[in-house]
Amino acid sequence: MVKADKNIMRGFLVLTYVVIISMLIFLISSSFSYLNTGADRSKMLHTEVKKAEVYLPKMVWKNDGNEGRKLDTQTLAKIENDYLNAWYVKHVAYKTNQTVGIDDYYTENARKNIVAFVTQNKAQKISVHATTLSHKPNIEFFSEDGQLIVLKDENVVEYKQLYKDGKLVMETTETANYKAIFLLEDGFWRIRHLVKEQVKTATKTAKIKVVSNLNMKGINYYPQATPWDMFGDEFDLEIIKNDFEIIKNSGLNTIRIFVQYEDFGKATVKPAKLEKLQQVLDAAENKKLKVVLTLFDFYGNYDILNWTLTQRHAETIVSRFKNHDAIVAWDLKNEPNLDFESRGKENVLAWLKSMISLVKSIDDQHLVTIGWSNTESAHLLQDKLDFVSFHYYDAAADFTQQYSNLKSKINDKPIVLGEYGQSSYGGFWKPFAGSEQKQADYYQEMQTVLKAENLSYLAWTLYDFEDIPSSVVGNRPWRTNPQKKFGIIDKDGKRKLAFEVLIEKSQDF
Repeated sequence: MVKADKNIMRGFLVLTYVVIISMLIFLISSSFSYLNTGADRSKMLHTEVKKAEVYLPKMVWKNDGNEGRKLDTQTLAKIENDYLNAWYVKHVAYKTNQTVGIDDYYTENARKNIVAFVTQNKAQKISVHATTLSHKPNIEFFSEDGQLIVLKDENVVEYKQLYKDGKLVMETTETANYKAIFLLEDGFWRIRHLVKEQVKTATKTAKIKVVSNLNMKGINYYPQATPWDMFGDEFDLEIIKNDFEIIKNSGLNTIRIFVQYEDFGKATVKPAKLEKLQQVLDAAENKKLKVVLTLFDFYGNYDILNWTLTQRHAETIVSRFKNHDAIVAWDLKNEPNLDFESRGKENVLAWLKSMISLVKSIDDQHLVTIGWSNTESAHLLQDKLDFVSFHYYDAAADFTQQYSNLKSKINDKPIVLGEYGQSSYGGFWKPFAGSEQKQADYYQEMQTVLKAENLSYLAWTLYDFEDIPSSVVGNRPWRTNPQKKFGIIDKDGKRKLAFEVLIEKSQDF
């Protein structure tokens, strides 16, 4: 028995020894492998900045040559990446009062000024939220040894907000010229000097178009089977053409459709989505329907560091379709005032003002508006827009008073009722709220008022829908079920009572 215990103990000790030796060998081999392969350079030098689309201001290079060594395309692309990344990490540093990533894009001497600025702002509880919107750089000198570059950047448009103790105290848009000297270190073109040479705070005011009468009689449109997913995998041009035929034969002349930021590819717009939008606009033109194209539906991030991404998105779409005859207006954002509380009113309005300037700089032919969700906000930014647009879903009996209140705030500017309507739902969740007859009565009353006011309108919407995406009104049945029945044609394709009222009254305008 004693001998057996000794054998068991001996075996346990041997097993323990083998386990310990195995662990030591594993740790040593892992360390040796790590030291031979080196650390992850992307983590050391923050190259993840370059891999993600985080900062895309408009870049227009001058092609007038430079003194010194010839500059190849690959080197120029590398310089552009590192230059923009330098701006981006500096903006992040001034916003957060932290200097992460600064070492990668600024030399030791240049970092001193940034660190001092951040230290001072942090002590005074100041933060600067900024972005550059456009650059016009030019390489003036590239050294023969390929280690030094002198770059001049003209007419850099920079937007800034200054916060003190978390409160916005100043905002400004500057246009300035910069001169930068770069040194090639560790594979990075680091900034040695960045000097601001000239500053202009005045910005060009976009021209406002004089519009006497828009004469819009129309409807907001989604295909019945694909609401809020018009340009998705189930895109069917023939269905859309048939729907446009219904709309045109009904005596309406305008439709409002929607482009969603993420669906279309964010900053890098997907060519396939543009082609589908082209087909829809062509179909509308064929039926002589005008189109109000709403950008940035379901978008809610107004952070200044994201402005360049949304600007590249809008630039692509507006540039592609600015000469299309079907377009009557760009509706820059659907109901942005709903984001005032969660995103900050100042941030939302600043983003909108910047987007207005961008769109008008690309397209000086078509009208620009914003689809506010109510009459209370619809007067905002009116001096920068070509017409005012608002939505209304309150009682028809209250419309005249609310519209009168809005008109008193508008200075000689056309007004459009961009969305209005009433659900015919009267089921379990709201048993007495609606019916087809109540919906028809609503349109009867509303169309009478709209005619008296000679007010352009776009009803919501052509069809009842079988399913409503949760992103629209959530998943609660007392919200989704009423939303399904705002159409003037039911889910089986039958025209509801409201259809006849809307069409009959529209023909009286």
